[in-house]
Amino acid sequence: MTSAQPRGSLVRHAAVVAAYGGGASLLGASFWGLLVMEAQLARRAIGNATGQPPQATGWYGHGRPGPPIRIALIGDSSAGGYGVEEVEETPGAILASGVAEATNRRVHLSSVAKVGAQSKDLQGQIDRVLPSRPQVAVVFVGANDVTHGVPVRTSVRLLGRAVRRLREADVEVVMATCPDLGTIEPLAPPLKQVARLWSRRLAAAQAATTLEHGGRSVALASILTPEFARLAELLFGPDRFHPSAAGYARMTAVVLPTVLAALGLAPEEDVQPEVGRGEALLPIDVAVLEAARHPGASVEPAPAGQARAAGPRGRFVVLRRRRQQPEADVETPAVSETV
Repeated sequence: MTSAQPRGSLVRHAAVVAAYGGGASLLGASFWGLLVMEAQLARRAIGNATGQPPQATGWYGHGRPGPPIRIALIGDSSAGGYGVEEVEETPGAILASGVAEATNRRVHLSSVAKVGAQSKDLQGQIDRVLPSRPQVAVVFVGANDVTHGVPVRTSVRLLGRAVRRLREADVEVVMATCPDLGTIEPLAPPLKQVARLWSRRLAAAQAATTLEHGGRSVALASILTPEFARLAELLFGPDRFHPSAAGYARMTAVVLPTVLAALGLAPEEDVQPEVGRGEALLPIDVAVLEAARHPGASVEPAPAGQARAAGPRGRFVVLRRRRQQPEADVETPAVSETV
């Protein structure tokens, strides 16, 4: 993410939503003025995101055996870890250290995430990571599309193109869908409700598009909304928009199990879906909605032999609620493979 800066486009979208949801009477001068005032107040409270977070690119799992695992991290400031001071606090370092610990192998992370990035910037980032031959790409993007008023249809078209390109290069994809911007404290009602509606709508569309192109998605809103609302002082950073170091750690923890699964390295007990945990083969539209209701849930392509032909509700995919991995000691990235 970048600084929220709810621009005029978001205010205009709020008016459209209100028109459909509450009638044209809500579109009077007072309502419009309220939205504009709230956007201005939020912009002042949040400020502008400047600079880049610590660079997490490098080698992890020093001294571990086996062939190295190569991970690409692309997207916006929520991937880079904007606001933290130490590289060990970034999502990249947390993720790479967690994969190294869970697999007992060396990991090379290539992080090209950029503050302010939108879905339109993914192609350029993919250009930069493909030479490193990643086995999996982890994508965090969407919040800036919302704050800049990018239509959902445009966002998912650009995302679909990026996922398709990665899959054609034989790179697995894990998409961390747009967080719920309704948790952002500087946004006041009704702008808060508009941001929540728009970001959740985008998240659902991102999940469906990722699945359609052969990737996996993890619904961040389902885990971030209740926890970040309840523990705002701990999980949000000083700007009240980006996560704190603890917030990034929590966010990365829910993505890690799906990254391991995408690499084919999930723990034995987590390979087969468990009905008792609510895991099931479901139509894609049902699975996406169910994932949004369960903290840490992911939606993944059906295994070979279990996929069914598309029916009236779309093709079938697997809803997973994978066990989280034990917390690993976060390493400092090394420049070379051998330390």
